[in-house]
Amino acid sequence: MDAKADRIKDNEAPPEKLVGALVSGLSVLRYLAASGSPVGVTRIARELELNASTCFNLLKTLVHEGLVTFDDSTKTYAIGIGLVELARGALEQSSFVRMLRPHLEAIADGHRVTATLWQRSSKERVTLVDLADTSTATRVHMSVGQRLPMYLAALGRCMAAYSDLTEDQLREKIGNLRWENAPSFEEYYAEVLQVRDRGYSVDNGNYVKGVTTVSAPVVDANNRAIMAISAVGFSAQFNKQAIRQLGEELHERAKTISRALSGRIRT
Repeated sequence: MDAKADRIKDNEAPPEKLVGALVSGLSVLRYLAASGSPVGVTRIARELELNASTCFNLLKTLVHEGLVTFDDSTKTYAIGIGLVELARGALEQSSFVRMLRPHLEAIADGHRVTATLWQRSSKERVTLVDLADTSTATRVHMSVGQRLPMYLAALGRCMAAYSDLTEDQLREKIGNLRWENAPSFEEYYAEVLQVRDRGYSVDNGNYVKGVTTVSAPVVDANNRAIMAISAVGFSAQFNKQAIRQLGEELHERAKTISRALSGRIRT
């Protein structure tokens, strides 16, 4: 299964054109974060191989934005509190993920599956932010941090169901995805429409042969899918009743999480 897991990992190519000023500014921030004490502009420019004037202007901009502080008496720079403020959102997200772990553990233990939590990370991608493994000896191997195209597998059907894509737009996006046993668009679209009725979706060996995934969407106050809880296992371990029970539990837990996020209950 590890070989198939390698397919699941999404190694995005770098952008065609990097923004030089942004790359240099981030290099300065990383350098200051790693420094044990405040540093002068000459040393920063020399060690990062930056033009001294460019480095000075970058530092002035970072000071203006509150990400770096300047000590006028020593003419040195250090990381500012503004960087902590930027990180606060990610830290709060990590706390939220930890709060959801009991849901994943209950699903994994109760159904002998790998339970995963996926978060929308960009317009067209989702990222695995947490998982709980079953205690059984044989299980599907996955790694926190791996990424998938937004509309792939069972979680993709959930994301599509709570998107504003037209049928034609979704057809185009689905046509560019890689499956081991691709469903027809008509099959896929019918399953997308079912998500809002029953609260979950199933991928039975489409994305990876021999693997079944059941997913339920987590939505925000605007009824937009921002996360998905998924349960992954080998197809041979499921029958129709097991899939239905698993899907219904995922749906109920996703509703609970959605209520916590948006303050209202999704039916």
